Amino acid sequence: MSERPKTSSGIPVELVYGPESLKGPDGVDGFDFAAEVGEPGAYPFTRGIQPTMYRGRLWTMRQYAGMGDAEESNRRYKFLLGHGTKGLSVAFDLPTQIGYDSDSPLALGEVGKVGVAIDSIEDMERLFDGIRLDAISTSMTINATASILLALYVAVARRQGAEVKRLNGTIQNDILKEYIARGTYIYPVRHAMRLVTDIFAWAADEVPEWNTISISGYHMREAGCTAVQEVAFTLANGMTYVQAAIDAGLDVDAFAPRLSFFFNSHNNLLEEVAKFRAARRMWARIMRDHFGAKNARSWMLRFHTQTAGSTLTAQQPENNIVRTTLQGLAAVLGGTQSLHTNGFDEALALPTEQAARIALRTQQILAYESGVVQTVDPLAGSYYVESLTNEIERRADEYMTTIAEFDRDGKYGMLRAIEQGYVQREIQNAAYAYQRAVDEKEAVVVGVNEFTRDEVAVPIQRVDEALEGRQVERVRALRMRREAGIHAAALRRVEDAARGGENLMPLILRAVESYATVGEIADVLRQVFGEYRETVVV
Repeated sequence: MSERPKTSSGIPVELVYGPESLKGPDGVDGFDFAAEVGEPGAYPFTRGIQPTMYRGRLWTMRQYAGMGDAEESNRRYKFLLGHGTKGLSVAFDLPTQIGYDSDSPLALGEVGKVGVAIDSIEDMERLFDGIRLDAISTSMTINATASILLALYVAVARRQGAEVKRLNGTIQNDILKEYIARGTYIYPVRHAMRLVTDIFAWAADEVPEWNTISISGYHMREAGCTAVQEVAFTLANGMTYVQAAIDAGLDVDAFAPRLSFFFNSHNNLLEEVAKFRAARRMWARIMRDHFGAKNARSWMLRFHTQTAGSTLTAQQPENNIVRTTLQGLAAVLGGTQSLHTNGFDEALALPTEQAARIALRTQQILAYESGVVQTVDPLAGSYYVESLTNEIERRADEYMTTIAEFDRDGKYGMLRAIEQGYVQREIQNAAYAYQRAVDEKEAVVVGVNEFTRDEVAVPIQRVDEALEGRQVERVRALRMRREAGIHAAALRRVEDAARGGENLMPLILRAVESYATVGEIADVLRQVFGEYRETVVV
């Protein structure tokens, strides 16, 4: 091979690595293993946030699921729990994500299609029927309407008689990446950030065990960014949230221990392992040295991982089982705290029960048969892995320096970079470069541009077309039987708080307990905050 191969981030790969390959993250000779790598469970956490890692406790096997209505999703949750999953992860349909009830004209044709439809407290009760919320950890992939869905979860826990302060789980609540890569935003950025920090402040007292944000690189990676960009843009978003919370008057050590992250895991095994190690080390330094956090838990980057949906192929879908196994292994070797493995048929439709079971069994085989959990950070000390970890940190830090320069004060560079389209352009350019490499067969995708064959149909999951009508009738019936005066008064209090400076969370909680719907609360906030209109990036 005449030209050196490169990782997915364009990092050249040498034929062989030795001691001379090790430079510090600043690119300077004199790599200090003790300072840069350290011990597991100790600053800078390169080797993991716990001294014993999986010897003490396995990662949480948290399979992402949600489809159709609450009853159908509840059946899938019980199926997964019955097969050994240790945590739930809720996928919501698009109307729920962007604050429309199922009977809205804008929801037509989308109800229950890419996740579960949740309009009210009654839907949330059906979703978790027979599942004690104080006995399970739940992650909810929700952003623009995160405040409403968290309130609904807490309201249902109250009805179950659960001790709310012991609730354990995560809401994604990462609105910045919506403007960058995903698109399920509602409000202008400033108002959306207010909702984020209101959740931080309220949850610190009311649900102290809850992770109030999952700062997500996953969706940026799905949009086409590289591993280096995923680290840089995710941590830059994280810094923005921390700064906003501090500017809102919160003490950094009061909320930082409940921050969490969400990363993608791709096919380049060792680059992904190095990515996780670099991100953990960088965040520890950012929190201790930049923000002055004193609590060691504030320095820890705790993260959930999902295998890469964008790598799944409709062609020869059984090959996706191998891809997912490779990606899950990278997440485990990189020290993830929880993991979702994709179903092999997800390039075609929502996963069938068979696909979901195989995905879960993949994690269980990694945990109980592979042996990789028997020692902490088993790849530490590899000349290649340490060199790659340092190089990813160096390149990510260059991006973050550039981003900081977008703001004169250096505090909100990421907001300015998003507003000016810089981050979006970088991701678009990376996605274009990769697609061109696939088209020209410089990058091989097995079953797509090499090793192809005639396709064989596989069974796929289908959502009942009658479901939408049933869900529409439910929300309309709810409106007819609720106490109109109590409901209206609760919505007026939300509006008053939105116009003023009062924390919105207690008022949203009161509104959902008064049977206000997701769409109604979102509409009240739309009236006050307005709606975001995307800047076209060329």
